[in-house]
Amino acid sequence: MKQTGKFIKKSLICLTAVSAFILAGCSSKSPLDPKNPVSLTIWHYYNGSQQTAFDALVEEFNDTVGREKGIYVQGYSQGSVSDLETAVRDAIAEKVGADPMPDIFSSYADTAYEVEQADALANLSDYLSDEELEQYVDSYMEEGRIAADGTLRIFPTAKSTEIMMINRTDWEPFAAATGASLEDLKTIEGVAATARTYYEWTDAQTPDIPEDGKAFYGRDAVANYFIIGMRQLGVEIFQVENGTMTLNVPKEELYRLWENYYVPMVKGYFGAYGSFRSDDVKTGELLAYTGSTSSAMYFPDQVELDEGSYPIDYIVMPAPIFENGEHYAVQQGAGMVVSKSDEAHEYASVEFLKWFTQTDNNLQFGCVSGYLPVQKDANHVEKLDQIIEARELTVAPKTRDCLTTILQEMEHMTLYTNKSFENGSAARKVLEYHLADKAAEDRAAVAAALAEGKNLEEASEPYVTRDAFEEWYTSFCDALNSAVNK
Repeated sequence: MKQTGKFIKKSLICLTAVSAFILAGCSSKSPLDPKNPVSLTIWHYYNGSQQTAFDALVEEFNDTVGREKGIYVQGYSQGSVSDLETAVRDAIAEKVGADPMPDIFSSYADTAYEVEQADALANLSDYLSDEELEQYVDSYMEEGRIAADGTLRIFPTAKSTEIMMINRTDWEPFAAATGASLEDLKTIEGVAATARTYYEWTDAQTPDIPEDGKAFYGRDAVANYFIIGMRQLGVEIFQVENGTMTLNVPKEELYRLWENYYVPMVKGYFGAYGSFRSDDVKTGELLAYTGSTSSAMYFPDQVELDEGSYPIDYIVMPAPIFENGEHYAVQQGAGMVVSKSDEAHEYASVEFLKWFTQTDNNLQFGCVSGYLPVQKDANHVEKLDQIIEARELTVAPKTRDCLTTILQEMEHMTLYTNKSFENGSAARKVLEYHLADKAAEDRAAVAAALAEGKNLEEASEPYVTRDAFEEWYTSFCDALNSAVNK
């Protein structure tokens, strides 16, 4: 079914048709023939239980709606997100040995924007009515409107945001001894203050070993900290209008971000050691972290130390926000795009994506993957519980608790992601690594000074002054400008 404007345009063409082909194209009939099924290839980055859940739904589609309409879907994992992006770029460039473009592939907005610039994506608005578009969460659909004319290119299929997860087993004795409260962890400033208390408390456990306090907290995706932290403070760091990006880097707001991430990192109150912060909880190096809702399944069941291991319980909380900040939360998770081809393949691709994102099917996938459903009526705890019961799903408690926590918060928060722009991937890498790399380097220097006998304040003092911030700020702005203007 076409959007109204497109339908009128095609109807007018029909009235003045000069060929039977054009007249046939204006028909509202499906271009599919169940006797001659259309085969679709999907590339994605799902692995493990996520891939199993996706494959099960694909099989269900093929056996039901696909068989009825004449659509057969085959899904292929390309490994990691990076592997998938490389495979797509190679296919577009028609590199020797590259596979041809798939009919559908998972894509984040920045990558989809690159492919759209190559004129390789189908206009999904041609295949969705206004009523169908209205069924989806508005911000998810808005993220997919990356075409110059505002039409849809990215179909939202599964989304995520961020949560905080805490090792309850080790939190409780610390809280009992110090008076620390979960209420304190609702703000970023409260997390930083609690982390300092935890460092000092753990340091005091071994009075014969000075300055051996432990880090309390870490976060995955530092770029999200910048984008969402600034938005909470009233600033859109990448402001995109009509395809043009304006960079907003006000000094005082960035100082708050620096003060509540870099300073605790340098002083050892925060930490980042393994590939992901859930790894650091597993090794006992952190007590809490902020990460994607889809990472809940990786939160460890036990802490593993050199001298042995012990089981732990968990707490799920909404991600902390800046004190007195607006309640923004990150909107993330790849959608799916359709390669530009012919009407039958594009139509069939959208039919599958509409089926996959129906409330029951989408929630079934989310129960395993930890992803949020994309239709408005699916984002309710009651609906989640109905699907779990009706389909007799086995859902990991951590995943269910994570989804429930976010679904209960949906009415009180605004999901946000910046619009796509040229060199957006390069700019995001600056946010991800510039401050984090400097924090790691300077923390190593502080640790060396501590080993030489200095106390923490003496060792960290050169790195946490206003002058140190000013130096970093200049370097950060230069790096961002270079990334967006290359």
